[in-house]
Amino acid sequence: MRNIVTMHEVELRGVDLNLLVVLEALLEERSVTRASARLGMSQPAVSRALGRLRKLFGDRLLVETRQGYVLTARADALRPTLRGALIQVGTLLEATPFDPATATGTVRLLMLDLETAVLAPPLLARLAAEAPNLDLDVAPVGPAPLDALERDAVDAVVGVIEEAPAGIHRRRLYNDSLVTLMRSEHPAANRELTLDRYLELGHIVVSVTGEGEAPVDAALARMGRKRRVHVRVPSFLAAVEIAAHSDQVMTLPASLARTAAGMGRFVEVPPPLDVGGFTMSLLWHARHQTDPRHVWLREAIVAAASTGLLPGVID
Repeated sequence: MRNIVTMHEVELRGVDLNLLVVLEALLEERSVTRASARLGMSQPAVSRALGRLRKLFGDRLLVETRQGYVLTARADALRPTLRGALIQVGTLLEATPFDPATATGTVRLLMLDLETAVLAPPLLARLAAEAPNLDLDVAPVGPAPLDALERDAVDAVVGVIEEAPAGIHRRRLYNDSLVTLMRSEHPAANRELTLDRYLELGHIVVSVTGEGEAPVDAALARMGRKRRVHVRVPSFLAAVEIAAHSDQVMTLPASLARTAAGMGRFVEVPPPLDVGGFTMSLLWHARHQTDPRHVWLREAIVAAASTGLLPGVID
């Protein structure tokens, strides 16, 4: 065993670890030109580094095609391990523990406009108080949000995700339920909202991906009933504005409805059917589990969710 360790140490002494930083940039950018700009190096220097990396790994790593560079299977398999290793090295070399008061940079979150409208105000207040030099960047949700964690494109994801795959940690933030929202002057605002009256109304549905069935429609289908959806939009806030200026109604999470109803433009009523509830969760990659900066960020997000603005916060 001693000989194996000694040989491994000798091999590491012969490796320029700066090459791993160049490799990460090349695998992310898939372009020598963009990688050189990202690293502040010349293109010839990055090209030479790529040659050394190919020799070190015994693999082409990037292969040039008509559409540009593509990753080899070996390079694609290296990406998560490489990123995790560089983060750990960075943590190892930190001279002092993470101090939010002096921290700079950007907090990168991925969440819908629904979660952004609910969480961003209290989170920004916490950043202002504890980490005034940190900025918040909210990325749009795509068809595969957890891939952004794998690529380290964002620090965390907030959303309705019941199960996390291997390598992804999940913490429940708060419970939410659905309510029906209509403008204050709506003809049905002062009447009991029975199921029949509910189905006579025009409805707005938010469909971010354009796929899947809304919880209300699934519940109605189980009852053998159906509503007419007059408007489909990809944004909760757009739906709120449509509801504010029309006789369309929408059934949406209570956390956002409470914010909208607080503007005095809406009436909030329980939907006349059982649509159940859901849990909003915080997700992050295992590579950041013990990173002091990330631990602080997760605590800040949990604190933002427990400010009293949100229902059913889970500790």
